[in-house]
Amino acid sequence: MTTSNTEDANTSTAPAAEIDAEVRDELTRLRDSIDNIDAAVVHMLAERFKCTQRVGHLKAAHQLPPADPGREAQQINRLRGLATSAKLDPAFAEKLLNFIIAEVIRHHERIADDALNGTAARGE
Repeated sequence: MTTSNTEDANTSTAPAAEIDAEVRDELTRLRDSIDNIDAAVVHMLAERFKCTQRVGHLKAAHQLPPADPGREAQQINRLRGLATSAKLDPAFAEKLLNFIIAEVIRHHERIADDALNGTAARGE
């Protein structure tokens, strides 16, 4: 949630002055934790994409297809299991992974096209 959304959410239910100080403090602590988790998720995704970029270059160098449906199915099943263990909706986890996979494939296709055309892949 962005700061403006947070402010909108606070004003839509009750003015900040009317919120009990303990509740306001707990909201602040929870939101700080959420912000930290969001930052960690972004950094983990950045690391993941660095690895998948290297995979894309390796595939392009060896004329392998950008997509690997067998690997993708394994990853989806694995992630659904992890989500279930973590008490996270496995359907949500699958949607998230499918979104990530689509982006990775798009990157791999661009890397393969750049390799085929003799142009350097653009960094992301």
